[in-house]
Amino acid sequence: MSGKPFSDKSGDWWRSGVIYQIYPRSFCDANGDGIGDLPGITEKLDYVQSLGVDAIWISPFFKSPMADFGYDVSDYRDVDPIFGKLDDFDRLIEAAHARGLRVIIDQILSHTSDQHPWFEESRSSRDNPKADWYVWADPKPDGSAPNNWMSNFGGSAWRWCSRRRQYYLTNFLKEQPDLNLHNPEVQEQLLSDLKFWLDRGVDGFRLDAINHAFHDQSLADNPPRPLELDEKGLPPVNTYNYQWHIHDKSQPENLVFLQRVRQLMNQYPGTVTMGEVGDDNTHKIMAEYTTGERLNMAYSFDLLTEESSAKFLRDTLEKNREVIEQGWPCWSISNHDVPRSFTRWNKGFDTEQAMARAPLFLLMQLTLRGSVCLYQGEELGLEEAELAFEDLVDPYGINLWPDFKGRDGCRTPMPWSNSDEPNAGFSAVKPWLPVPEEHCHKAVSLQEKNPQSMLNRFRALLDWHKNQSSELATAAQEIVDTQNDLLVFFRRGEMREYLVALNLGKDAETFALPSEFSSAEDITPTLFAGERNGEQLTLPPAGARVLLRKQ
Repeated sequence: MSGKPFSDKSGDWWRSGVIYQIYPRSFCDANGDGIGDLPGITEKLDYVQSLGVDAIWISPFFKSPMADFGYDVSDYRDVDPIFGKLDDFDRLIEAAHARGLRVIIDQILSHTSDQHPWFEESRSSRDNPKADWYVWADPKPDGSAPNNWMSNFGGSAWRWCSRRRQYYLTNFLKEQPDLNLHNPEVQEQLLSDLKFWLDRGVDGFRLDAINHAFHDQSLADNPPRPLELDEKGLPPVNTYNYQWHIHDKSQPENLVFLQRVRQLMNQYPGTVTMGEVGDDNTHKIMAEYTTGERLNMAYSFDLLTEESSAKFLRDTLEKNREVIEQGWPCWSISNHDVPRSFTRWNKGFDTEQAMARAPLFLLMQLTLRGSVCLYQGEELGLEEAELAFEDLVDPYGINLWPDFKGRDGCRTPMPWSNSDEPNAGFSAVKPWLPVPEEHCHKAVSLQEKNPQSMLNRFRALLDWHKNQSSELATAAQEIVDTQNDLLVFFRRGEMREYLVALNLGKDAETFALPSEFSSAEDITPTLFAGERNGEQLTLPPAGARVLLRKQ
């Protein structure tokens, strides 16, 4: 059985699309084992549809030892039993498509689990059929690692294998050996695995850490990076930040491989690729990876940082505009790897102010040039969970505790109900991560009843976005240097021009309108305060105005 294909094959749906990320372990537990699963996602698709999003992105559900919770794949073509079966995925696809929702799934092409049969064979000897399927290198004469490359999770990126008397590359956990995509056989296998899911009806792939897929075969050392000291005058906690990552990722061969991926995707009209491309120069990489017949869109970690001031956003967006040209960004301010934006972007603001600001950031995403990716729970205004050390399961956080708390705080279960149901309706038994008490007070069942809730404000914004001209997605973008707490930008299309003004500060701000916008139509969503007096906008904190001028 394969999933019913999506009937709408329009190629550019993603340009104005809103994608909703589902972290399956934490979405809904249908079988009562404390871990979310595919039938749980299917059960909640009516809720997802009610949000007004265009697609769901499901984080990994493949067979895995779960050292990195699914990002260490041991079988690219099967569902891990904790999430269900292939039949469950087929039913999910069919149910999503029946509701007009496209389905994007994660693909991890740069590395596998060390328990994948490919790696088991590769490390058995230096002359087996898969001996060159992973990145192996001899030690230096003194027995040390081949070079100075560092793992994203801290420490050396190299692990010793006594059977081969060689090191293997691990850009992430030691249980995640890097595939050698310089080997044509590896490329063919990965493309075949992508085709397997396309034939089951998926509408696209989110390609995890895709710029890590190739390495510099010379194995040259990465140069040191000037260290940015913290407020205590100490260098970074993670050794990954001690060097410029010139040779261990973002290699030119990757662009050629992405063209091969695109050729495959073109055989399935309406499908899409979204790449995660964190790098020292992310704007340049986003431009390269989304220009021409490569990825459709890419997102980086530029808006997944602690900083959210108007100046920071102006600088980031302007750098992106200068570089990306015909490429295509996807704007994400939260995901499963970083603290939740409600906490991260509201430092120094009280709870009431934070509640007012959250829709402001969504309005920003919806009016920028690019696609939008939302993370489950953003629509509820969930804050980052504070967990005790004994509750942690993320090896990244356990390894660097207490200076870095890991990723568990943004991965806690969705709160569905604040009634008598245990664990906020997520599971009937103790869940894999605890449900914070403060999240229970923001449960879906409570917010459904309140027209002014965060959930219903998000729905209203997404509904507003659907009613805008498609030109809002593609119009050129121009950032205004206001030199204050206003984020102001123009979107200039052939038939329509927009002015977007957002007050990110704690005080009221004014903005002098260009004369051509003094009589423009005010299309601001009703939940934002602010006013226009002649040729001046006045915006209170968390206020906004969107003006439309037709040519």
